[in-house]
Amino acid sequence: MSEHTLSQREKTEKRFLKGSLRPSEGILLRDGLRIEKNGVLNGKGLMRRFHYLCAILAGLAFTSWIGVAPRAQIPATGNAAGLSGQAAKTTFERVCAGCHGLDGHGGERGPDIVSRREVVRKSDADLITVLKEGRVSGGMPAFGAYGEKQLSALVAYLRVLQGGGKQTALVGNPSAGKALFFGKAKCSDCHMAEGKGGFFASDLSGYAGTKTTDDVRTAITTPNKNRDPRSGLVRVKVADSTVLTGIPRNEDNFSLQLLTPDGTFHFLNKASIVELTRLGSYAMPSDYGRTLSAREIDDVIRFLQQVASSRSAKGPVATMDDGDDE
Repeated sequence: MSEHTLSQREKTEKRFLKGSLRPSEGILLRDGLRIEKNGVLNGKGLMRRFHYLCAILAGLAFTSWIGVAPRAQIPATGNAAGLSGQAAKTTFERVCAGCHGLDGHGGERGPDIVSRREVVRKSDADLITVLKEGRVSGGMPAFGAYGEKQLSALVAYLRVLQGGGKQTALVGNPSAGKALFFGKAKCSDCHMAEGKGGFFASDLSGYAGTKTTDDVRTAITTPNKNRDPRSGLVRVKVADSTVLTGIPRNEDNFSLQLLTPDGTFHFLNKASIVELTRLGSYAMPSDYGRTLSAREIDDVIRFLQQVASSRSAKGPVATMDDGDDE
């Protein structure tokens, strides 16, 4: 086959593809396909050319997907902290919210990871490990494929949901707050801080580290706000006429474990309980807004923030279980 013939056929093929080939022309193309006298490619050639075109389009689509899909799953970041706040929020909503809720307070398939103490008190490294390995027994898959930076960003966003990083400037004296906590305000009668205090209510050593300043102030001045009255104080009268008031720690159809303000656990058989009343309130006084000045409340908050900051620097410590009265 001569070069002239090849050149002519190449030109004719291009004219055919552009639709400018006259019906009277016919030529055997270089790939063995034939254009009939009416200018129509025969069936075999049409199918080959169709398959060739599909292969090109599929290749282009796959190349585009390779370039875009990884960025959608694991956005690139240039900072050591990981993703930007908005990107981390988007990832949380796509990956975590389906089980734990958009605000992290739990859903139908996953627990509260914002206020649940066993989550809050974990270090960032511990939380990243949980994300990497998952909790198969609890139905949580592993997310190790997302990479260290993206997992770190997810944990940082979780800390924001938990209240970390949102503290407002507070003029308060932590030393004065400590004196109030263990003195006039009598917080230590029920609560513990810095390893000292009572056992009736929760350990507040890390509390202020996961709450905003306004959250802590609200918890002090209006302790019953937005709380389930069914988990508050219970008063029971037993068969020998003894009356006990305290916080139920465990309860089922047959028994009740009651913690009283003196730190004593009472294990009661419900058959011996003559009367059980849920008081709908909590042990914490609701009049601190009147008995303490605004400055004194600021001092107590500042003390709790200082204790939480010190605790965070030393690492997580054991606290009481979820559901403790605050």
